[in-house]
Amino acid sequence: MEQLSEFLMTQKITPLVNRYEVTAPDGGEVVAFAEQKRFALKEELTLWSGEDRARVLGGFKARQVIDFGATYDVTGPDGRPVGTFRKDVKASLLRSTWHLTQGDRPAAIGKERRISVALARRGWELVDAVVPIIPVPPVPFVYHFDFVRDGEPVLSVERKWGIRDRYVIRVQDPGLDRSLALCMAVGLDALQGR
Repeated sequence: MEQLSEFLMTQKITPLVNRYEVTAPDGGEVVAFAEQKRFALKEELTLWSGEDRARVLGGFKARQVIDFGATYDVTGPDGRPVGTFRKDVKASLLRSTWHLTQGDRPAAIGKERRISVALARRGWELVDAVVPIIPVPPVPFVYHFDFVRDGEPVLSVERKWGIRDRYVIRVQDPGLDRSLALCMAVGLDALQGR
């Protein structure tokens, strides 16, 4: 997995957990598998080498219980800290923004690529919240996140168009831990609406 710089992540639809399968970009062999319980008070996720859960690759856990700006600690296969990520609540009012850190390196800042998509998504959510009587169908907005550190690309997560949640994950910084990158990508899908 560490030698790959591009992945395809697909969410499997289940009623009680978010399941994610990560493969090479051609959709071949599974390189990572994750499950995240829905409606958990303290968000947590484990990343395994496959559905058999034979080997832990890493995971993340929220520091606080139900906090919109929570920091998530990411650990590697041995349980040692790899990095953190957190949503920047204030900056996310217009365009969702995340901070991704690894070790003592400066944070990479990830933002939605297109502000027009961010604003359209917020407008759609507002209509659904204000007028709940009219059934508003969910719209699968195609949003992309680009993470940059000191003007250099670090990571991109691009949602592919379709009913199912599918993402292309590109690691542009060769020094970025792959477990941290995959945990961030899963976090974008599982935690974005919070």
